[in-house]
Amino acid sequence: MKIGVFLPASSPADIPAAARFAEQAGLDSVWSVDHLIASGPILDSTVALAAAAGVTERITLGYGVMLLALRRVAVAAKQVSTLQLVSGGRLALGVGTGNPAHGDPGWRAAGMSFEDRGRRTDQALSRLPALVTGQRTTIEDGQDVTLEPGSAMPPVLVAGDGPRARRRAAEFGDGWIALAQDPGAVAAGLAELRERAVALGRPVPSATVVAPALDGSVARAAQRLAEYAAAGTERVVLAPTGEDWRHDYSFAADLRAA
Repeated sequence: MKIGVFLPASSPADIPAAARFAEQAGLDSVWSVDHLIASGPILDSTVALAAAAGVTERITLGYGVMLLALRRVAVAAKQVSTLQLVSGGRLALGVGTGNPAHGDPGWRAAGMSFEDRGRRTDQALSRLPALVTGQRTTIEDGQDVTLEPGSAMPPVLVAGDGPRARRRAAEFGDGWIALAQDPGAVAAGLAELRERAVALGRPVPSATVVAPALDGSVARAAQRLAEYAAAGTERVVLAPTGEDWRHDYSFAADLRAA
């Protein structure tokens, strides 16, 4: 089982130390959340991942998750391709439409439609691979553009627990991110994804689970991970238990060794 953790969301001074700690502990990945305006202080996800990339060599760097519809697709593609290049190909592109709990202030500030974000996410996902890889592409306003230098397209992991998100994962994703779902719900979601992907003639997406905090006994947490693995989960990203990321990362490292 691959185990990932979230970078500190609001503490720029901690990003390099946290990324190095996670890599040295043998963890699979570090992830950065993405909102313009959220319910609390939050760093820009691309800059946070770039800071982590600069002090690490192996660990996967994940958008957890990028709100594609918050940006024009060419801007998002430039961020993705540049980060893929400077990290040496270590990016995982989580994509979502945003947690409604944060409301729409960030969308209004960016001049983007909150209500239309699902359709615009699908539209962006259909264009993103060509843009990221440096191919000539028609964007929103009918303009043909080529972004250079292109990069390898990172794996796309579509987040969300509803049928629309799973439809999007089957159509566009290499993976699916389930948010705080129990193992039974993950297994059911994967069964639906398998059916959708087969109907589309696409590979079945893998499953990453953003798990509720698994604090407490390492043995109990390891048993929970075994249940996720049995449900078909490839990776678990542990949610923070508080502000002490060192505690959470040490727990994740102990869990990995269990």
